[in-house]
Amino acid sequence: MLVVEGLITDQPGINTIKLSKSLPLGGKSAAKPLKGCSVTISDDNNTYYSLKETLNGNYVTDPTNFRGEIGRQYTLHINTNTHTGNNNYESFPVEMKPVPPIDSVYYEKLTLNENDGIISQEGCQVYLNTHDPTNLCKFYRWEYVETWEFRLPYFVPNWTCWVSSNSDMINIKNTSVLSEDKISRYPLNFISNQTDRLKVKYSILVNQYSLNEDEYLYWEKLQNFSEQVGGLYDMIPSTVPSNVYCLDDPNEKVLGYFSVSANSSKRIFIKDQFAGLVNLYSGCPDDTIYGGAPIQNLNSSVWVIIESYMPPYKVITHEKGCADCTVRGTNIKPDFWEGDK
Repeated sequence: MLVVEGLITDQPGINTIKLSKSLPLGGKSAAKPLKGCSVTISDDNNTYYSLKETLNGNYVTDPTNFRGEIGRQYTLHINTNTHTGNNNYESFPVEMKPVPPIDSVYYEKLTLNENDGIISQEGCQVYLNTHDPTNLCKFYRWEYVETWEFRLPYFVPNWTCWVSSNSDMINIKNTSVLSEDKISRYPLNFISNQTDRLKVKYSILVNQYSLNEDEYLYWEKLQNFSEQVGGLYDMIPSTVPSNVYCLDDPNEKVLGYFSVSANSSKRIFIKDQFAGLVNLYSGCPDDTIYGGAPIQNLNSSVWVIIESYMPPYKVITHEKGCADCTVRGTNIKPDFWEGDK
């Protein structure tokens, strides 16, 4: 079956539609990208925008001539152009709804372990507050991008890096059943002490989307399913309805969703002390070599993490990630990164 994952917003930049083919239950979890398709997006003014194919079944808009507009309706068109079939697919028209700004994103320390009043382990809970004074936004969804600075415990050339990770949880909220369109203390993300995210400095960029009721029900069903089997996008059951259908065969099932929403965002930084954070590099040292004898396979399968001249010795490791932080991240500071305060 065709799997569609796509989101267009009112923000500048590219929008991506990802196409793949479903895999048998119990098979490999890696997506099987669908290449060679013709993909376009049309609006209710009957203007068509062609998407360009990039790697791994990704089709992107041209940011110089396409940007979503609030109030417009958008329709996705797909022609597979494959040797297994030249099928045509289309989404239902989706209106781009306005979304209110995020009021605040903040964090609180959580005590994970305490003995005789002494806190030995702490985690971090990130919360979100938002509201819509116009009462137009009733169904919310959030995604976030985490970025954190980490440092190796050894003074090697590449010892400070940054790494980013996209959210893999479904965060949604329905305010239509509430007395007012207001969300307080929504638990967006928990950061445990079993990671080095909080060790130096951490950033979370939160994106807020406004959904229509049909898309909210899609994410709600997908959320219920992912909580049972674990892992967002590992499996999308055919019982979760899509808003994309096959023009050539109305009985053919399509998986995934074509999402359209305005976007508001907010970023916070966390630079604080947390008790009991795990040391991911405690097992790095493998051996100590005394004297100035040459080291075989140096910088190919063996790396020096500590070097002393008085007396002369070297501590080596067989894990490159212990001697070079770029194995996990990048040593180029992100443009948005604030200086230490």
